[in-house]
Amino acid sequence: MEFEPSAEDRMIRDAVREFCEAEIRPIAQEIEDEHRFPEEVFASLADLDMMGVPVSEAYGGLDGDQLTYALVTEELGRVSGGIGLSYAAHTSLGAKPIEAFGTEAQKEEWLRPLAEGDGIGAWALTEPESGSDASNMETTAEYDADEYVLNGTKQFITNASVANSVLVKAVTDPDAGYDGISTFIVDPDDDGFEVTTVWEKMGLNCSPTCEIRLDDLRLPADRLLGEEGEGWEQTMKTLDGGRISIAALSVGLAQGAYEAAREYAGEREQFGKPIAEFDAIRDKIVHMYRQTERARLLTHKAATRYDAGEPVTKASALAKLDASEAAREVAEEAVQTLGGYGYTTDFAPQRFYRDAKLMEIGEGTSEIQHVVLGRELGL
Repeated sequence: MEFEPSAEDRMIRDAVREFCEAEIRPIAQEIEDEHRFPEEVFASLADLDMMGVPVSEAYGGLDGDQLTYALVTEELGRVSGGIGLSYAAHTSLGAKPIEAFGTEAQKEEWLRPLAEGDGIGAWALTEPESGSDASNMETTAEYDADEYVLNGTKQFITNASVANSVLVKAVTDPDAGYDGISTFIVDPDDDGFEVTTVWEKMGLNCSPTCEIRLDDLRLPADRLLGEEGEGWEQTMKTLDGGRISIAALSVGLAQGAYEAAREYAGEREQFGKPIAEFDAIRDKIVHMYRQTERARLLTHKAATRYDAGEPVTKASALAKLDASEAAREVAEEAVQTLGGYGYTTDFAPQRFYRDAKLMEIGEGTSEIQHVVLGRELGL
């Protein structure tokens, strides 16, 4: 199987890398310290036509494929995990499901602004009591006089406080199990929508993570995405692509941490020579490189299978599992390579280390990826 980026993909990747070096790297620690969502960065990404990379041109996107999107996400993660996370949530969770399951009218009204960069998307699945059992859902949507009335609380929702649309999962038939879950397009300006908490986190603080409350929020029937009862099937299909985006973000974090460690080791001298020439540090950097390359290959393989229309659940779960663990391990080794400097905010490895931990939790924990892989292997 060939999964090398095309010439066009490499051109897009290089353009995004240049943008990241010029516009994001200089402010990466600042926006993290300030816990500030960098609206100006996303406006510039819109100017570069990057906000709808895998969305059809017919709805304002770039008409790229999953591999192109993975490359862009990786480059963002290489300098800022928080920007990469908000970008991934906007694209794979906030926009792509509308393209996949929406009506033409919904695509024009809700997808186009996201793809063109006139808005930010979000996706609300998790609840305070659900955790990894995301189907254990208490948020309800009751049909009443040509409208749906939503009530409930959603937890750990990326971008909710800056979003222009949120795809909310809710129970429409309490007796139908998985087949009783549906998806709704919610405008944060709708009466009854409230962001109740923006969480202080271990890392990724330039990407807002929120709790939202829906209190008798009334939606017209045309805000239902797909048909009633299709919400869980939509979720499983969405997560196949979402895992690839988190894998790509993880690869970017690992790459950024590896580069920081390699650069430092080549410049820092002890006992009269660069520390990279000492076996302990050289072997550490070689191992970091190997982990990053392995994760990248698994991620690109999953993206290529996705683009070919092949079953991708196993490949995406494996990529997400391996890349997320690689990101955390490589970032930890980067901190160790820099020693005391690695523990300071003057250097990037501490940020990569804190950011990487979420990759093992979000969009399915590592433990859940083992469950998925076991099921795919027939165990």
